[in-house]
Amino acid sequence: MAQALADEAVEKGERLKRDGIVIRTYDIWKTYTMGDQVINAVSGVDMEIKRGEYVAIMGPSGSGKSTLMNLIGCLDTPSKGEYYINGRLVSEMNDDELATIRNKEIGFVFQTFNLLPRASALHNVELPLIYNGTPPAVRIAKAKAALKQVDLEQRMNHKPNELSGGQRQRVAVARALVNSPSIILADEPTGNLDSATGNEIMALFGRLHSEGNTIILVTHEHDIALHANRIIAVRDGKVERDEPVPH
Repeated sequence: MAQALADEAVEKGERLKRDGIVIRTYDIWKTYTMGDQVINAVSGVDMEIKRGEYVAIMGPSGSGKSTLMNLIGCLDTPSKGEYYINGRLVSEMNDDELATIRNKEIGFVFQTFNLLPRASALHNVELPLIYNGTPPAVRIAKAKAALKQVDLEQRMNHKPNELSGGQRQRVAVARALVNSPSIILADEPTGNLDSATGNEIMALFGRLHSEGNTIILVTHEHDIALHANRIIAVRDGKVERDEPVPH
C-alpha cells in the first residue's frame, strides 16, 4: 500500500513537471492548537503556479499569506494536504532534502534584507554557495554574475552599512538569484523602502521576470501586487480570489 502511494506520488510529480508546473498544492492546511483553541492559519488551499509566472499572494495582516509563504518556501510543512515543488512531494522529504530545496530551488528575498553586517556584498551573495559546497572560484564567479544582474557589480566590496536601502535589497535579490533557483520568493520586499526605491526594486523584479524567472511576491499592498501578472488574494486562510492582472 505504502509503495503504491509512493509510486502514485512520483507519477503525479512527473506529470506536473511535464506540464511546467513548479508549485502545486492540493487542499493544504496549517493548523495550530493553542490551549483549547484550534486555529486554521491555512484552510484547504489549492494552488498551481507554472514556471515563468509572476504571481502576487496578497492579503491583510492575519489573512494566512505569511503561513502560506512559509509552506511554499518549505520553511514549514502542511498539517494536511499535498504540496509538490518541481514535481517532488514535500511531505516525502527528510530534513536534508528540505534544506537542499531551500538552498537550491528557492531564492528568498526578505523585507529586512537579512544581510551579514560585517561581510561585503560579494560575500553575502556567496553564502548559499558556501552552504552547498560550491568551489571558491566558481562561487566568486557566480556571485559576481548575480551582482551584475542587479546592476551592483561596482559595489561588490561594500558592506551593508555602506549601501542604501535599495542597494541592500539588490544584494538580497542577487543572493536569491545566485543558485539559479526554480522560484524567487519575495516577502514584502519593499516594506522597508521609500516609495521611489520600492518602485526601483519592483522594476528589477519585472526585468528578472522578463528574463524567465518565476517570481512569487507576498504583499499586503495592492499597488505592489499590481506589478505581478496574477494576484492570489488570501483571507481567513483561504483563497478568496485568483485572477490575472490586466496590463
